[in-house]
Amino acid sequence: MPGFIRKVKTASGATAVQIVEKQHGVRRIVEHVGSAHTSAQLAVLMQAARQRLHQGQQALDFDVPAGEGVEAAESGDDVAPAAGSAEAVVAGQASQVLWDVLADAYARLGFDRLDDEAFKSLVLARIVQPTSMAAAAGVLEDLGMPAPHRNTFYAALKRCYQRDYRGMIAKACLAHSSATRDGLAALVMYDLTTLYFEIENEDDLRKVGMSKERRVDPQITVGLLVDPGGFPLELHCFEGNKAETKTLIPVLTSFQERHGITDMVVVADAGMLSASNLNAIEEAGFSFIVGSRISKAPYDLADHFQRHGDHFADGEILESTRMMGRGKAARERRVVYQYSFKRRKHDDKAINAMVARAEKVADGTRPAKKDRFVKLNGKDTSVDWGLVERARQLAGLKGYVSNIPTDVMAGSAVIAAYHDLWQVEKSFRMSKNDLAARPIWHHTRQPIEAHLTVVFAALAISRHLQDTTGVSIKKIVTTLRPLRTVQVRVDGHGITAAPVITTAARDILDQLPPINAPGH
Repeated sequence: MPGFIRKVKTASGATAVQIVEKQHGVRRIVEHVGSAHTSAQLAVLMQAARQRLHQGQQALDFDVPAGEGVEAAESGDDVAPAAGSAEAVVAGQASQVLWDVLADAYARLGFDRLDDEAFKSLVLARIVQPTSMAAAAGVLEDLGMPAPHRNTFYAALKRCYQRDYRGMIAKACLAHSSATRDGLAALVMYDLTTLYFEIENEDDLRKVGMSKERRVDPQITVGLLVDPGGFPLELHCFEGNKAETKTLIPVLTSFQERHGITDMVVVADAGMLSASNLNAIEEAGFSFIVGSRISKAPYDLADHFQRHGDHFADGEILESTRMMGRGKAARERRVVYQYSFKRRKHDDKAINAMVARAEKVADGTRPAKKDRFVKLNGKDTSVDWGLVERARQLAGLKGYVSNIPTDVMAGSAVIAAYHDLWQVEKSFRMSKNDLAARPIWHHTRQPIEAHLTVVFAALAISRHLQDTTGVSIKKIVTTLRPLRTVQVRVDGHGITAAPVITTAARDILDQLPPINAPGH
């Protein structure tokens, strides 16, 4: 198609791009390609016009308002047709949607007060793809984000430890959490986990200790305090051989001093249930709710068993008191029990499986291990049916020990608070699996502590986004990461091409507050 490309200023200030031809000195408009309001749009229209002239491709139009045509033009210029079609070049691309969602959550939680872009990059990169600090630059480059030099990351970890970023993050987390109101009281959940190292020798931090994974490698223990919804509040690192019961008081004391909390209720599992430990918690001014060993139920509920045998109504709650500790350390504790028919079915199934194993040990078809219900009498083995009967009597019961008076918290509230303890386990699973918390690339206390601070911040952002959207952080990342924002250069001009937002991505984005990240 012979002709020229013409640019014409319209009455509204836009620039119309037209394809025209001249025959016998008369100029005729062959096609109106579109109107541009920015230099980038103009570049694209000029490219489209050239392609239309030389390749017969369709024209583009950037929302030309009605009545804004060539007739409104007051001046114009003719552009000779190009000898060939200019190419559009991709200058860069980025997972901008995902990055803005993560960066906005980082700012919304108040972490931007750290004013450390390198630390922020480490945190957000860990959410997207947990890896070593050195490889984090590759993750950022794949996302299309600036990747600091490795030495910059090392400096950020050093600042993290020296400036107590974890303490600053902890304060921001409590401000976001609903665990406390006006500094008067807090209900918090506590649990402990272990992170092992594949090294031969121990040091002052990494030591061999009790491991739930039954490992004999040197390890560290990590205590995590969360609110009833599972949002992280405090994280502490301890030596690998430190007893579980001795980690709770330092964490609670640090939390209390950091935030000026005047009253606290801590919920922990039965592993924390030692008389001396509960006394120490109480003497430090804290209230507690911990799981009770069910083996004490026959003594605590002796009156019920005398009157009603092992019959309980589904959901029935019974209370008792029990002396815990010895000598001067003995104190009377409140014990709350609840019966559940669903739990009874689960317990009966487990008991039947253990009885079957015990019977195989008794008839010699299975070697004796640490099997329950096996009675040893010299060389003879048999099933301890008395122990089986006692276990069946207690099936369906769950106990809770607390120092909170009945008139302050009802038994049902004590039980409900304890049932939120699974939120700690959920956060631990996220930190160990989704965020790869095990610090295998670090070897001394300071970088290990700094690494755990990065994980702590990443966990807070992940829990916040999950709670806000109702979607797992893994799905958020896999859904938003493929949405690539593309930077294109045409004829020396740049233009940004936004990605098409998928239905799944829109469902996530609609649950979030408006993005306040740069570029929006």
